[in-house]
Amino acid sequence: MALVNENFLRLPGSYLFAEIAKKIAAHKSEYPNHHVISLGIGDVTQPLAPVVIKALQDATLEMASEKTMRGYAPDQGYPFLVNAILKNDFEARGISLDADEIFVSDGAKSDTGNIGDILSADNIIAITDPVYPVYVDTNVMAGRAGTLIDGRWSNIEYLDCTAENNFIPELPKQRVDVVYLCYPNNPTGTTLTRTHLKAWVDYALANEVLLLYDAAYEAFITDPEVPHSIYEIEGAKQCAIEFHSFSKTAGFTGLRCAYTVVPKELKAYAQEDADISLNTLWKRRQSTKFNGTAYIVQRAAEATYSPEGKQQIRAVIDYYMENARTIKSGLETLNMKVYGGVNAPYIWAKTPYNKSSWEYFDFLLHHLHIVTTPGSGFGKSGEGYIRLTAFGNRNDTLEAVNRMVNN
Repeated sequence: MALVNENFLRLPGSYLFAEIAKKIAAHKSEYPNHHVISLGIGDVTQPLAPVVIKALQDATLEMASEKTMRGYAPDQGYPFLVNAILKNDFEARGISLDADEIFVSDGAKSDTGNIGDILSADNIIAITDPVYPVYVDTNVMAGRAGTLIDGRWSNIEYLDCTAENNFIPELPKQRVDVVYLCYPNNPTGTTLTRTHLKAWVDYALANEVLLLYDAAYEAFITDPEVPHSIYEIEGAKQCAIEFHSFSKTAGFTGLRCAYTVVPKELKAYAQEDADISLNTLWKRRQSTKFNGTAYIVQRAAEATYSPEGKQQIRAVIDYYMENARTIKSGLETLNMKVYGGVNAPYIWAKTPYNKSSWEYFDFLLHHLHIVTTPGSGFGKSGEGYIRLTAFGNRNDTLEAVNRMVNN
């Protein structure tokens, strides 16, 4: 008889965005003639940059010739893309990395979920709250979370991020082994300054803690005091793994391309050995379970680093950030408490009239035909908030804000 991984049975209900999708489908069925505007899920709406399309077309034609077609990609990515990443995302910021510390993949969501494969089930995990649900759910699946009690898992240390602490997590008060950090933050849109991030690196080094740093939204940063990479902080290569994505930076949600940095200086522990290379373990994991990102997709990602690509990608990011400013200013005219939307494409808003997150979500959906994301779906500290995204098209964003302001 086949037995299931019973940790999956511990997961409550469905994934947050699957639940939202069900509600939207039911609403559209009930109101087929109304235009429902989504400011909820963080999917992109603008076309891929022209240089990306050209790279895809050229690479596709290469696949039509026996001389130039490609099969399996290298486990860690083609050198042309890895070198472009090193030069533009790290060397340009004064960060020195080796090519074999970069691992190209099909998504930061996949990597942040899969990184647990190389970590013991006995590790004590700390997460910020509110938090991207994947960090929690994948640890539940791996058996690290314990028991769900009043909305929180008994073996996870929660670092509350609230208006009272400006959404800046305090260092753990209890012993932990692994900490997930995401900045610019999803869902709150807030950031950590260089000083804040240095405190985390110093803490991790002093306490032999591994930091899992999700930098998926770093391209939206405009504040010079906000680091684009944790490796801008001295010592971070000895305590941190960093995740990057082309999904929001370059609109690759449908193409799937990302990369993870695992420095060779980064060590962990086994029962009989205190000097285990996480770089080596991740390489072994990827070579076993992953067959590489498609050649045509990696050529498309490479094109984003060309002079034309940088200009075109910047224009799209500016487009989305104008949407963020529109949403933020619109909600502020309603005297709502609003956070984010400056260095990130997410706006985090306190619900009015003491409504719960789902109550306000339902109000906006049923009365104004606007989709948001209830903050409670990101954790206990998210209750009483909604998340809105700037990834819609301009006209829909303006219309949604107009509906909220005038109703």
